Order: sequence, then structure tokens, then C-alpha cells
Amino acid sequence: MLYRVFPWDRDARVDAPGGAMYVARERQSGGRHDNPDHYGALYVTRSPLSAVAERVAVFRGQELDEESFTLAAGRRFALASIDDARLGPLVDLDDPTELVERSLRPSGVATRDRTVTQPIALRLFKEGLSGFSWWSTLNAAWPNVTLFAERALGSLSLAVPPEPLSSVHPLVVEAAEIVGVRLARPSRRLVRVK
Repeated sequence: MLYRVFPWDRDARVDAPGGAMYVARERQSGGRHDNPDHYGALYVTRSPLSAVAERVAVFRGQELDEESFTLAAGRRFALASIDDARLGPLVDLDDPTELVERSLRPSGVATRDRTVTQPIALRLFKEGLSGFSWWSTLNAAWPNVTLFAERALGSLSLAVPPEPLSSVHPLVVEAAEIVGVRLARPSRRLVRVK
């Protein structure tokens, strides 16, 4: 199973803007494994907590509240559970054998330096792979996965409908604590009794 947090449009097809497996290839260039001239990168993870933590981490030093999960046009961040049973094996860059075989160093795989990570991803793409896994820089025990969208999407499907996220969602609460993000107290709405 793979997981991804994305800006959900309930009316969107799964591969269209607002869909769980949409890749905005035309807007990619600065991501860890982006090479939009060759492929669209679909970033997912094997852990739902990791998917949520990757999203929540952008709020370090800020307070996370309900508005943090709502976007323009009524979209809301949601957690997608993606069935990858038909995908086949991926290269595991957390496996020392794979690193040695490809002359890669662990520090090169996990660096924030895109001039290092993007060429690694392009090399793997040129091997004809559907994608690869590597460890999260937030927690090395969380396996992240980068898929080459044009090769992988046909083998993926949603396992269950996307799950809207909120500041009181258990995964959000746990992820915020792990990555050091403050949660706003939920506001109490006054209910008028007539």
C-alpha cells in the first residue's frame, strides 16, 4: 500500500487536477527527484504517518489549524491510500547492495541538494524502472517512494476513498508532535438554541 497527502477535489478523476494520483508535471522542477522533461514524479510513501508528516512539516515554526488544510476552490488536503499490488518490485535505495551496484552513497540519496538527487532519479528512470524507494529525511524508518508517473499510474488504484485531514485527525496530531509543529486549539462554535 502507498499513501499520499494531496489537495482533494471530490469531483475530480483520480488522475486529474485535485485527484489522488494527479501529477502536475508542468509545475515540477524543484522537487527532490523532479525531471519534468523526462517524466512526472509521483511522491508517495509506505506509511500513512509519513505522508501526513511530510505535509505537516512545512508548518514548522507556525501553528497548524483547520485553515491549514483548506485550499481555494473548496479543496481540502486528504490522505489517499493507493493499492500498488500490480506495480511490481521497485529498486530499494535503502538496500546497501543496490547502492553499491549503482555506485551511490547514502548521503547522496538523502541530501537536500537537488543537483545530486535529480540526476540519480534520472539514471534510475533511464534503466526503465517504474520507480524506487528511499528513506524519509524526517524519519529514516519511513520508506518513501518516487514513482515515474507515466510508467506507474496504470498499475495503481485507490484502495479506499480519500480521507479528509483536519487538525484533530489522529495522524495529524501524531505527525505534528513528531516534526515539532504546534496545533491550534479547536475553536468551539457557539450553537444558538431557538
